[in-house]
Parts: sequence; structure tokens; C-alpha cells
Amino acid sequence: MTAGGLDRSLSPKARAQANLMIKPTPSNPIAQQQRSPSLTAGVLRFWFEQSTPKQWFQKDPAYDLLITSSFGALVDLALAGDVDMQHQQPADNLALVLLLDQFTRHIYRDTPNAFAGDDLALALTEQALRAGWVQHCPDANYRKFWLMPMMHSESIEVQRASLTLFERHTDADTLHFAKRHCEIIERFGRFPHRNAILKRISTDDEIAFLAQPGSSF
Repeated sequence: MTAGGLDRSLSPKARAQANLMIKPTPSNPIAQQQRSPSLTAGVLRFWFEQSTPKQWFQKDPAYDLLITSSFGALVDLALAGDVDMQHQQPADNLALVLLLDQFTRHIYRDTPNAFAGDDLALALTEQALRAGWVQHCPDANYRKFWLMPMMHSESIEVQRASLTLFERHTDADTLHFAKRHCEIIERFGRFPHRNAILKRISTDDEIAFLAQPGSSF
């Protein structure tokens, strides 16, 4: 998949701001590499080439800080909805999904903003599916993270629809976690481990569930 231009997906004002944000600094490895001026390429390169699966899924304050210093301002622009969803290339779409669905969870860990991009990320995933981008993408990791907003959804309809897609387009481990997420939404209608962060009152059943090992993601 060729990196298009997240630059073009941002409004002119946001694009100018984003270009100013990506500056060569010791904490910004993306800006130090001049292989491509594209914001899209920078996001995809950082996540898929410069990061490891362990960093993707394990809590690491240093890695969270690296994402914040490198991409925090760009994530905030995406969260503000200052993006154009009508004129994207596949890579632009995936980069935005990462900003809204993954980077938010690192930058705003344990705060409500960790989930603030979920709805827009899901809309982007649905757009990618309608366009056939996910289905025709040869990279397994790209497909996995393209579908991840469905795993994060608290809609049972989305969860149920996701299982066939995860089975068809990802690996056995990812499908296992997708099934676990779906089972939780089937049971509770939401993810109980988000309750405290989102100031939601947990039911007795949810409290008992949260006391079990491995109940949180």
C-alpha cells in the first residue's frame, strides 16, 4: 500500500499547523528521518517499522511519552475533526485510524480522552471496508489495526459483524481477543474496565467480573 498524504486529509489550516509540529528534535524520530515529507508515511513508519508488538500492547510510560511528544498535536487535530474523509488514499485512512484509535490510548491512557477518537476511527474503518481497502491489503498488521476500532466498539452489532472480518483478515491470536471483546459486550453491553475512567457506575456483576484476573485489556 503506497503512502498517500495525510497532509491532504487535513484542512489547509490544520495541515500548516501539523507541518510546523513535526520538527527535528531529539524526541521526534520521525522528523529526523527525511525519507518522506508525508505525515501519513511518518505515522505508518513509526507504528509498523519503528515500534514493536510489545510496545503496541503493553503499558510503557516512556513509549507513551514518545508518542505524545512526536504526534500529540497531530492527534488533537484529528480528534477535533479537522480532517477530510472524502479525499483519502488507503494509507491516509489507516494513518488516521492509528491516530484516533491507537495513539489516543497511549497519549491519554487512563483518561476519558483515550476513547475520544473511537467513533471517528470506526467510521474510517467502515469507509475502508466499503472501499475494499482492508480486504485487498497484503499486510497482515495493516489489516489488524484497520479493524481494531471494531474490537473497541461498545456496539454489539459492530462486535458481531467484526468476528467474520477478524477471522478472514487477521491471525488466530487477534481473533481470540476479538471474541473476548465480543463476549464482554454480549454480557454487559459495555466494557466494565472503562467504567471508572468514564465515571460510570459499575453493577455488582461488573465489579465481580473486574475482580477476575485478565478481565481488563
